[in-house]
Amino acid sequence: MKIKDFEGKNVYVVGGSSGIGLSAAEILAQRGSNVILFARGRERLEEALEKVTARRQNESQRFTFKQLDISDHEEVEKVMAEAFEGVGPPDILINSAGRALPDYFENISYEQLDESMKLHLYGNWNTIKALLPHLKQRRGYITNVCSVVGFVGPFGYTDSAASKFALMGLTEALRSELKPCGVGVSILCPPDTDTPGFEVENRNKPPETAAVSEGGGLMRPERVAQALIKGMEKGKFVITPGSAKMIYVLKRHLPWLVDYVMDREIRNLRKGRAVDLRG
Repeated sequence: MKIKDFEGKNVYVVGGSSGIGLSAAEILAQRGSNVILFARGRERLEEALEKVTARRQNESQRFTFKQLDISDHEEVEKVMAEAFEGVGPPDILINSAGRALPDYFENISYEQLDESMKLHLYGNWNTIKALLPHLKQRRGYITNVCSVVGFVGPFGYTDSAASKFALMGLTEALRSELKPCGVGVSILCPPDTDTPGFEVENRNKPPETAAVSEGGGLMRPERVAQALIKGMEKGKFVITPGSAKMIYVLKRHLPWLVDYVMDREIRNLRKGRAVDLRG
């Protein structure tokens, strides 16, 4: 399934108050879509709505927001039903809520694992479940925002990789199931992206994790959002902006090479640290 035209489409952007979700919402407003933003924090939603509204192309476009905790399935059902009044039933759902808090496995609590699973797997499940009847009726489109960690398990990302691999599996199964219904499904897997969440991610990142991810570069959220929109226009299943494209191809066809490069970076880092300690 492809999207030929975004004008007049009702777009629901979950995690739309910052980062990739907000950038996608701004682009879609400029393309003539009606946009509703979902996130937990009201203040950031209000600021985001101003930015999105500033991109409107005509006075008939509608923009609004709703506060939402996607990990609570009852709240999702209630808030999504209310959202129809502001914009109308969805043509497009973009699930962009996410976070990563890398650390050594023994330092990651059960609570952090639980939160990651609720956010990346259950949260996406909840929003899709609530909106799917309308997306089927309108032959709509779903894009789940994941990351490279959805198909590569790097050092320090045990809880993130577990939850995002699960999201990749959910999205792949949905793609097969919903294709006969005329509903398009994509998953966006960007490399490191310069978002507020990435800033938080770097605070306690193990040095081995930083060494492994250094070669992937850092993308701007606007560029990632442009790739997302282009991917939906082409009906691409896995959308891999920037360096993610090469990593995805290598992981599929030469997985040993990806492992070798990551292991080498970790070994080199630890050798360097050992020299520093002896010095």
